[in-house]
Amino acid sequence: MGQAWGFGRYGGPEVQELFDRPDPVPGRGEVLIRVDVAGVNPLDYVVRSGLYPGAAGGRPFPLVLGMEAAGTVLALGEGVDGLEVGDAVFGMALTGGGTYAETTVLSAPHTARIPVGLSATVAATLPVAGTSAVDALDQIGLAAGATVLVNGVGGGVGLLVARLAVERELRVIGTGSTPKREPAEAIGVQFIDYTAGDIVAAARELVPDGFDGIVDLVGGASLRTVAPLVKDSRNIVAVSDMSVTEIGGRFVQRHFDRENLERAARLARDGGLTPVITAVHPLSDAPAALSAVENGHSAGKVVIKIG
Repeated sequence: MGQAWGFGRYGGPEVQELFDRPDPVPGRGEVLIRVDVAGVNPLDYVVRSGLYPGAAGGRPFPLVLGMEAAGTVLALGEGVDGLEVGDAVFGMALTGGGTYAETTVLSAPHTARIPVGLSATVAATLPVAGTSAVDALDQIGLAAGATVLVNGVGGGVGLLVARLAVERELRVIGTGSTPKREPAEAIGVQFIDYTAGDIVAAARELVPDGFDGIVDLVGGASLRTVAPLVKDSRNIVAVSDMSVTEIGGRFVQRHFDRENLERAARLARDGGLTPVITAVHPLSDAPAALSAVENGHSAGKVVIKIG
């Protein structure tokens, strides 16, 4: 029996609750882990809202919040290859197990060993945010020296995109609110504060000839505001707004497989994909952790320390 934060029905923060549950039993293609750290993502409150009911994997309420975690393998389900009991791993709860919990089940094909030299705290940020950054920049495929606009640079994914872009020797300009300036500039981003005036004019002053690519983390009206700044609309990749295709851009093609997780982990271990972790909460404080992300108050990545 262990504790978990979840929700007994779909809705807003008011539906969240702390409850006890028996340790899940790993099904075919799953691993049971003792959770050390869970990553917090916008996807968590989107799932809680009921927008993607399929994310529950057919499990009954109450459902557990969270999609990514790092921990230690306690048991293996049938058909699991490449992992062993006792392994330190990180991965995704794609079958509805949730990760804001003392124990949970992860999808084995979307789980990888944590390499030596990488902490569980960093590893827990990689399954969603880390692979999003890798996938988005791979999809654009800009060469060293090119200029990229990261629209919404201040969040967990945005800062990872920016850090990886800097590592790839791209010139990075990022948009965000005033509190997001310091962490962005600390990793080499030229920052445009969207609360301080006309971001299009500010961007054109920095890059008169237009951007070689845009990675958008915001969507909606913000995406449409910055879209004309790119030289070729096919080099706009949006991480959260599928309507990007209506303006000639592309939605990010996601790769959650073990190979891509291992690649993200190597990049993080070697310093090219190091997350900016700005808040670590205990499990008892999970609602505050999710609230910071849901309300846009977090600059960088928020995690929940459980083990």
